[in-house]
Amino acid sequence: MSLQPEYQEWHQILDLIKHSTESQQHEMLLTMLLTPDERDALVARVNIFRELLKGDLSQRQISQMLGVGIATITRGSNELKSKSDSDKQQIAQLLDKK
Repeated sequence: MSLQPEYQEWHQILDLIKHSTESQQHEMLLTMLLTPDERDALVARVNIFRELLKGDLSQRQISQMLGVGIATITRGSNELKSKSDSDKQQIAQLLDKK
C-alpha cells in the first residue's frame, strides 16, 4: 500500500476536472472541492480578468464594481502581464463566451 497521495500535480487536477466535465459531473466535483467563499472568490477572479482584458475601467473602478480590494485587482493585473498577447486574446475570447 502506497502512502503517497493519488493527486500530486496541478495537471492531474486539471485532468480530473476535464474528465468530470466530459462525464457531466463537473458541477458536483467543483461544488464539493470549493467552499462557498472560494467559489465567490473564483467568480470575482473571472470578472477581474474579464474587466482587465476589456480595458474599459480603471483598476479602482473594477475594485468598486466587484467589491474586492485594489490589491486583488493588482494581483490579477500582474498575472495578465506575465501572459503573451496570444494567451491574453485566447483568455478574453474564452471569458467572453456566454
